[in-house]
Amino acid sequence: MAEQVQVVVVNWNGRAFLEECLQSLRKQTYRSFRVTVVDNGSTDGSPAWVAGHYPEVRVLALKENRGFAGANNCALRNLTAPYVALLNNDAVADPCWLESLVDALERTQEAGFTASRMLDQSQPGVIDRCGDGYTWAGAGLLRGRGKPSGEYDRREWVFGACAGAALYRTAIFKEVGLFDEDFFLLYEDVDLSFRSQLRGYRCLYVPEAVVHHRGSGSLVYDSPSSVYFGHRNLEWVYIQNMPARLIARTILPHLFYAVAAFGFFAARGRGRDYLRAKKDALKGLRRALLKRQRVQSARRVDDAYIWGLLDRPALLNRLKARRNRR
Repeated sequence: MAEQVQVVVVNWNGRAFLEECLQSLRKQTYRSFRVTVVDNGSTDGSPAWVAGHYPEVRVLALKENRGFAGANNCALRNLTAPYVALLNNDAVADPCWLESLVDALERTQEAGFTASRMLDQSQPGVIDRCGDGYTWAGAGLLRGRGKPSGEYDRREWVFGACAGAALYRTAIFKEVGLFDEDFFLLYEDVDLSFRSQLRGYRCLYVPEAVVHHRGSGSLVYDSPSSVYFGHRNLEWVYIQNMPARLIARTILPHLFYAVAAFGFFAARGRGRDYLRAKKDALKGLRRALLKRQRVQSARRVDDAYIWGLLDRPALLNRLKARRNRR
């Protein structure tokens, strides 16, 4: 019998994390799945180690680092299973994680994809995120980050899912498209969530589906790379996906957020990385506008639906939380 779920784990020099991740998949109560590890040109021996210790895992070894988006797409192009799960290499799934997500999609036909309850691995009593939000300011929002793990304990419709621990109907990738490889990494899952919502694929948060996430395992928090890719790609998500009438309602919060974020990163010595991100976002504006035409022409939902998905920016709380993070 063919597997119902294809699980994809992207790895880049993450040999130190893979054992916990892959062991957690071996312990899943749901068994109709197969795992593919897509290796992004690692130099730490990850592909050979996986092949030697986890012979049931398919290893797709790339010669170069194609980023999170490109690596996932290598596994997503030829999907045959009805569902695909994405799991970060620095995430450890509870035994019922996959069973809970599959059950949610099978019982909720209007759901196109599902988000997990992600807890901080170093502080299991603290939430890493419970699905993704998106604000009026055109920025991604990590729902529940830093709050006690007992909160966010009900299934609910949310804007999107972190691709570090999510389950999708394969139909999304065939109809909406794959990850945008121009993003390379960061915000590619926010972009996919937005495109999916515009096409009528809703996201369900499933609190029973728990993973413990190390966070910044491969990408250091507020590093030059994370600031650059995050704040370049943030602009492309906004330009390509935000409906025209909602741009009129959100452009001022978006600009205010950009100015405030520059002040924040300049104070942390990352001002140049931030400005380079915005400069390169503008360089890609023509390409982004061409993508926008395709995205907006294919949308199936109205402005009111999208507006109802958006959160207030809560900028001061956001900056305070980032300042306090170590």
